[in-house]
Amino acid sequence: MRIIAGKHRGRLLAVFQGTEIRPTPDRVKESLFQILSGELVGARVLDLFAGTGALGIECLSRGAGEVVFNDSSGESLALVKKNLSSCRERGELLCLDYSACLKRVIGQFDLILCDPPYRLDISEEVLGLIEKRDLLSEGGLVVYESERELSVPAAFVLCDRRVYGRVKIFFLKRRTA
Repeated sequence: MRIIAGKHRGRLLAVFQGTEIRPTPDRVKESLFQILSGELVGARVLDLFAGTGALGIECLSRGAGEVVFNDSSGESLALVKKNLSSCRERGELLCLDYSACLKRVIGQFDLILCDPPYRLDISEEVLGLIEKRDLLSEGGLVVYESERELSVPAAFVLCDRRVYGRVKIFFLKRRTA
């Protein structure tokens, strides 16, 4: 796994051994960040299911101002810390269940990355907490990756939807009056 663009372009990241973790494939990540390219400079980002930290570190490489990395696995956060260190980057690391993280973080985010394990059907809960806690800035974007179709709550507008094989990526913004 590598950083695709920005100041850390080409840098290889440490990854998990085994098959339990499903990192976003490079071709999907490349397409995702082409879409997000204008949204990242100075952005405050929440990587809710950080895994190796690849998505959040890609944001930092492309100019994000701050990234909060969250994962319920201490092993994942150790890998995020290692990858941040190898890039000489910093970020806030939280070791919380996604629900606890969304209830605990303070302030609004310009970009919220949601790439949960595909076996979890939690999109309604995640989006509901983001809405309830007002975590998305005006003009901010939620990027949700899933194998399932997404039921878009009334508080959000689906701006874009991309399909890469069995992977679906949904781009959501807050609905404005």
